[in-house]
Amino acid sequence: MTPPARGAFTPVARERAVGTLADRLAAAEAADGSPWLRAAVDGAPAARPREWADGLAEALRLRGRPVHRVSAAGFLRPASLRLEYGHRDPDAYYDLWLDDGALWREVFGPLSPGGTGRVLPDLWDPATDRATRSPYAELPPGGVLVMDGPLLLGRGFPFDLTVHLLLTPAALARRTPAEEHWTLPAFARYEEEVRPGQAADVVVRADDPRRPAWTG
Repeated sequence: MTPPARGAFTPVARERAVGTLADRLAAAEAADGSPWLRAAVDGAPAARPREWADGLAEALRLRGRPVHRVSAAGFLRPASLRLEYGHRDPDAYYDLWLDDGALWREVFGPLSPGGTGRVLPDLWDPATDRATRSPYAELPPGGVLVMDGPLLLGRGFPFDLTVHLLLTPAALARRTPAEEHWTLPAFARYEEEVRPGQAADVVVRADDPRRPAWTG
């Protein structure tokens, strides 16, 4: 998809924004012909992508669309792989933490054309470093996957709608807890290599969570 031209950011309440996004998804068809739609809310934890994704999922349900919610945090690799280069390696955070293969196997593959619709909500608990053993869910045709997490774009995932929560470097540093500042170089690399503010279908400026603005 060619990145859309960016105009000026327009102030918008989050409730109105997620409602508009839900309307857009409810009227959309998957680009690859899949009977399911797949949406991503991408952003650093400081931008609160989970809250936006939860709101979008609820708005879709109110419109009668079945939803399967997935967070990237539920598909991290085991600690032996994730932390192979230490607990605070920003390149490992960028390259190794998310289990892309598991997401393809358990989420995107089943929601691709000819798939079963049988998907997992999560696979691995990083706190206990054990499999979650969550049961599979059946997402019926016409349903929507809503996924949230950081560093989601540029991986080839077949999203039909992508929302990026944009933070300036100063806001990202200010809103990221001090003990997580080691991740900041990973987000700087993401901006340089992926340019999510250009790649996403919709961009939300989220420096102040009380006053978001968007374009796309």
